[in-house]
Amino acid sequence: MRVLLWHGYLLGGTGSNVYTRALAREWSHAGHDVTVVCQERAPEQYDLGGAQVVVPELPGLLLPVFVLDRYAGLEPKLLQDFTASERGAYVEANAAALRELLPADVVFANHVLLGGAVGERTGAPFRVKAHGSELEYSMRGRPDLEKWGAHVLAAAEVTYVGSEHIRKVLEDVVGHVHRVQEVPPGVDVDEFILRDRDEALAALLEEARNDPPNPGNREERLPDEGNAERLAQFLAGDEPTVLYFGKLIEQKGVQVLLEAMRGVDARLVIVGFGPYRATLERLAPARTLFTGALEHRHLAQLLPLADVTVVPSIFPEAFGMVAAEAASAGSPPLVARHSGLAEVAAGIEARYPPHLQHLVSFDTGDAADLHGKLVELLALPREDRDALRHAARAAVVDNWSWASVAQRLLAPV
Repeated sequence: MRVLLWHGYLLGGTGSNVYTRALAREWSHAGHDVTVVCQERAPEQYDLGGAQVVVPELPGLLLPVFVLDRYAGLEPKLLQDFTASERGAYVEANAAALRELLPADVVFANHVLLGGAVGERTGAPFRVKAHGSELEYSMRGRPDLEKWGAHVLAAAEVTYVGSEHIRKVLEDVVGHVHRVQEVPPGVDVDEFILRDRDEALAALLEEARNDPPNPGNREERLPDEGNAERLAQFLAGDEPTVLYFGKLIEQKGVQVLLEAMRGVDARLVIVGFGPYRATLERLAPARTLFTGALEHRHLAQLLPLADVTVVPSIFPEAFGMVAAEAASAGSPPLVARHSGLAEVAAGIEARYPPHLQHLVSFDTGDAADLHGKLVELLALPREDRDALRHAARAAVVDNWSWASVAQRLLAPV
C-alpha cells in the first residue's frame, strides 16, 4: 500500500511524535510505501524503516501548538490564538503538500485539529487519529474549534482513539462521531526489554557519550551537556532509583512526585524538557538528577535501572505510553489512576500477584498516597520486585506491541 502519514510536528521527544515515527517504521517494515509529511528537519536521526519525509513550508513560519514549546526556525503559537486566516493558510499549505504526493491508498492524519482539517482539504479519503492533547488543551470550551472538529471528523473514513477515555472525551468535546475505532498506541517491545543492570548502565553511558554538543544546555530538545559523567556518578552503586520521564509542564504533575519523594530513601532521575523545569529544579529534594531531553536510545537503557517509574500526571491522558514503555523494560510503573492511565494500570494490574496489585497506581494529585506506595514498593523483597518486573513486561507484550497496532490502523474500514 502507498501510505501518506501527516503529522504537524517533529519525530522525537513527545507522545504523538514517537507515535508517528513508530507507525512509519512498522508500516515500512511491513512492505508499505510510506511518506511522512511533518516538520522534522533531521529525520536521519530516527529509524523510520525507509519511510521518506517531506517538510512543508509554513506560512509566516507559524506552527499551531497545544502547549507552547520552542521550535527552531518556527514560530509556535497556540492553536486557539490563530486567526481564521492563519488557520486557513496553514491547512492549505499542508494539504497542498499532501496533494502533490497523491494518489495514496491511505491518508492518515494525526490530531483532530489541525490534522483532520488538513486531511479534508486534500479532497482524498482520509483517516484521523485523535491524540487527546488537541481536545483537552485547545478545543474544549471553544465553540468554533469544537464545531470545526465535528465537521472534519464527519468527513473522515474513520477516527481512531487510543482508549475508551479518549472516545468519551472526543464525544464530550465535538458531539457524537460516527465510525470511531479504539486502537491503543504501541510499544517497541524489541527495544524496551529487560536488561542486566551492569549491561544497561554501560550502554546508557555509551549513548550519552554519543550525544551532540549542547553548550550551556541552550537547546532544550537535546540531552544536557556532560550527561555521561553525571549519570555515571549519580547511578553508581545499587541504590533504589525512581524515574520520571516526560514533558516538564505543570499538568504532568512532577511537582506531586517531588513532594512525595521527601523522606523516601531513593535517588530520583527526572528526564524531559519544558517551561516548568526551572521551577521543578527549585522544588526538587536532594539526590535528584535532571538530564534534559532523552531519546528512546537512552531510555531503553535507563529504564531497566529504575526500580519504579512514576507517571504523576494531574491532567487527563489519552493513553499511558510512558507507563507501558517502562513496564516493557521491566521498570514497574506507578501511575495516577485516571483517564487513559487507568486503562494501562488495569492491564498491568491483571498480571500482578493479587497482594501487589495496589502498587500499580495512586490517587491523582495525592503526594501522601504516592509516598506510601513508593516506600512500600521499594521495600519489597528482591523476589517480589523481580516478579513485578516480569509481570509488567508480560502485560505489555500481551496488549500493546507496535506491530499489531500498526496492522490494525491499515485494516479496511
